[in-house]
Amino acid sequence: MDELTLPGEKPRNFIDLEKVIAGKNPRLLKVLPGFIIDYLKRIIHQDEVNRMIRENQHLFGLDFLEVVLKEMGARIHVDGIENLSKSNRWTVVANHPLGGLDGMALMGVIGKIRPDIVFPVNDILMNLENLKVLFIPINKHGSNSGNVRIIDETYSSDKAVLYFPAGLCSRKIHGKICDLEWKKSFITKTKLHKRDIVPAHIDGRNSNWFYNLAWLRAKLGIKANIEMLYLVDEMFKQKNKDIRIVFGEPIPYTTFDKRYTDLAWAQKLKDHVYQLSSNPNAKFIV
Repeated sequence: MDELTLPGEKPRNFIDLEKVIAGKNPRLLKVLPGFIIDYLKRIIHQDEVNRMIRENQHLFGLDFLEVVLKEMGARIHVDGIENLSKSNRWTVVANHPLGGLDGMALMGVIGKIRPDIVFPVNDILMNLENLKVLFIPINKHGSNSGNVRIIDETYSSDKAVLYFPAGLCSRKIHGKICDLEWKKSFITKTKLHKRDIVPAHIDGRNSNWFYNLAWLRAKLGIKANIEMLYLVDEMFKQKNKDIRIVFGEPIPYTTFDKRYTDLAWAQKLKDHVYQLSSNPNAKFIV
């Protein structure tokens, strides 16, 4: 269902880079050369993303997600799907290899079984109106009491929570592509709200360009994650590729006792998730 466009009228842009920059830093927009703006529009695929939203703006949540996955030609292969039925109240935690399509694939698979999925995300993703119903805002630095309440209410509910504990997508570390340190908050919430954990491993990698840029940026001491500008471009590079997801057996919340700190438990679970890649039947043994 396309939006009505009058003759000579430009189609509506749902994503408008120049407006975003103007809203954040008007002075920057004035000094940025046109060719830089055009380059940025190209790497965020502004025209393609706007077309996709425009053609499907009447769809929301899982319906919109299904269209996007189809548009991207995602071929999703799943092992251990039965593990999602072994517990009623769980949080799925997974590695974060791609920075876009991995999360959508995870939501697409689980949403077919549990339409009540909820995914904590950053403020940028909260602006995606067609997917917003599937998201709740992450509370960074504990600064927003409203977000804290939403997160606690979600974890205390019976909803199916999905979570990427690393926050950022995987980087190349010592020649191996893996997540950065997993945050401990999901362990803390798991124990507090008595939710089991279903570990999941997602196969995938971004381009060498992405990892090399991340390495160079860190080497130069640049704190801003400039490689993140290329995540949309990286997502489009995944078109028509296979994505394999392995769900491990649910881990009871009572497992996470005082033998280790919440942070240590998080890293042990991260190690277990990577074991699932080669051994889908791996047990969480501590």
